[in-house]
Amino acid sequence: MEHRSQMGGNAFLLAQIGAHAAAAFRERVATLDLTPAQAGLLRMLAADPGLSQQAYARRLGTPPSRFVTMVDTLEERGLVERRRGEPDRRSYALHLTEAGTQLFRRVGAVGRAHEDDLCAALDDDERKALHEMLSRIAAQQMLTPGVHPGYRG
Repeated sequence: MEHRSQMGGNAFLLAQIGAHAAAAFRERVATLDLTPAQAGLLRMLAADPGLSQQAYARRLGTPPSRFVTMVDTLEERGLVERRRGEPDRRSYALHLTEAGTQLFRRVGAVGRAHEDDLCAALDDDERKALHEMLSRIAAQQMLTPGVHPGYRG
């Protein structure tokens, strides 16, 4: 018990590794001139294109004003486009452009390298077991799959 109190429990280790992983990922995607939130939105648009801005903002839990600014920035860079929604022409559906798709592929490579570096101490079976356990914890805590809680701020 003494050893655990000096080193921290599982919750502390998760927080410590999470903070480290988030900072390292932020540095990696900065080389692509992206923030982690922008990279997350590109991933979401690639996986499920054509939803309204409001739908993506709700999924991310991002305040609407912050979300619009993020989309404006990506649109100015030619990575995202707004298209009139169907059937509601007052709303806009979001899509990746060809440049956005190409950049998303680079984000994927960065993400895979990040995962490999972070989990280098584990073999394939251990990585799978860790993923399963962390997924169960995330589900029990009712976290939205694939959405970092930092997007809410």
